[in-house]
Amino acid sequence: MNYPVWYLPTIGGGTLIALIAIGHVFVSHFAVGGGLLLALSERLARKRNDSNLLFFTKRFARLFVLLTLVYGSLTGVGIWFVISLVQPGGTSLLIHQFVFAWAAEWVFFLIEIVAISVYLYSFDRMPATIHQAVAWIYFGAAWCSLFIINGIITFMLTSGNWASNGSFWSAFFNPSFWPSLVFRTLLAVINAGLFALLFSAFSKDLNLRRQVVSYCNRLMLPALLATLPTAWWYLRSLPEPARDLVTAGSPTIVRALHGGAIGAILVLLVLLFSLFAPLRYRRSLAVLALASGLLLMGSFEWTREAARRPFVVQQTMFCNGMTPEQVPQLKEQGFLAKARWSQIHQATSDPATAGRELFKFQCYSCHTLDGFNNDLLQRTRPLSQAALAGYIDSLHQVRYFMPPFAGNNNERQVLAAFLTDGLFPSFDKSAETPKEVPPDRLLFEQNCTLCHTTKLVATRTADWSKVRIRNALDHLNRLHPAMPDYKGAPEEKDRLADYIYQLNRSAAQKPATGVTP
Repeated sequence: MNYPVWYLPTIGGGTLIALIAIGHVFVSHFAVGGGLLLALSERLARKRNDSNLLFFTKRFARLFVLLTLVYGSLTGVGIWFVISLVQPGGTSLLIHQFVFAWAAEWVFFLIEIVAISVYLYSFDRMPATIHQAVAWIYFGAAWCSLFIINGIITFMLTSGNWASNGSFWSAFFNPSFWPSLVFRTLLAVINAGLFALLFSAFSKDLNLRRQVVSYCNRLMLPALLATLPTAWWYLRSLPEPARDLVTAGSPTIVRALHGGAIGAILVLLVLLFSLFAPLRYRRSLAVLALASGLLLMGSFEWTREAARRPFVVQQTMFCNGMTPEQVPQLKEQGFLAKARWSQIHQATSDPATAGRELFKFQCYSCHTLDGFNNDLLQRTRPLSQAALAGYIDSLHQVRYFMPPFAGNNNERQVLAAFLTDGLFPSFDKSAETPKEVPPDRLLFEQNCTLCHTTKLVATRTADWSKVRIRNALDHLNRLHPAMPDYKGAPEEKDRLADYIYQLNRSAAQKPATGVTP
């Protein structure tokens, strides 16, 4: 509300952040685990007087520097650029709260740059003990950077007692700090091993390949297995609303977790295969393992980001930049009048522009228009303006992970009009005006249509009796964990059951077809 927003409605701010952040996080964890791998590899090579392994370590260090110092640094700057444009309020809060932490992290990052540069360019030019010490200095600085960044990003998900005492240390050492730190350290070791396995797969020295595969397995298998109890520890540290979202309250999170599980299983299978048949470990398998590791990391980051909803900082700032304390005032006085960067400040003066501005400042942080991430076009296409206006009024109550609409009644109607008639000027929604929508249909649209099409509900309940439908409305969460229980009065449930029963009478005469909810 207090900052301008980079508005790209078909791409979405969350997509922009994800495109840069997932690759950066994958490489930044490699920067930590790779430092440990370099230090241990050189130590092992010198202990065994193994010139081949030492040569491999030197060549691997070049790849390491190229990825971490070039790609990692550029994407790190890119993340700062994008989040400052998409989430300026949240970025400002984190900078002000963690000034000392950011400064300390930049110091450690500088140490990383110097140490890894010295390490690479002083191979065979300084005493072995000093050279190994440089590797350990790099790893220590990289892990300290992880330590600091971990405290900041876990604060966004579990702010702990910070809201009541305002303490830097309460914010930094928050409830999920330690499980997240251990989990990320394990992922860093896994990532480093995946890159080393890929690098070794291009070696023509079969003995060296066997040696690296065996060595990486000894590092990676314990780390991969340890992620299971650590992930459970991490889950138990989350506040109850976030934990409910992760455990089945959000279909998108469930899909992301399934992807992460597939990634972890594929990594495990490839590791076991390479352990028992190291000479048959091919480049294709190495690429598959690395891609699976990226899938695992992407799933984790997606889940962590999604579990914060509807907040960018837990219980402090909503994902659209507004605070819970601002919402009641904005509902009474109106949002546009207070939004300093809005092109219009009265909803009634230009409804079309007002609707677009309301979407930009209150919805765009999570939703797109005709994009592939949380597209609102598909959600609002079957809705009438009256139904959507009623749904907007109860967003947070119906779907906890959506922030409440912060605006007055006129703004709510204008936003509903923009998301229905404004986006679909040629779409035949019916000739009914909002006030003429039948009340039972309106009730169905407000509570069901944003997640389920009418045809889907009709076909799924085609052989249900009216009593069964009515009983299901009392316990929707039992049908599927992602479905919130209906909070309406018993009379509304009776009307809704009657409406659904009438829908499925006609659907029962037709074969079920594939329908996207």
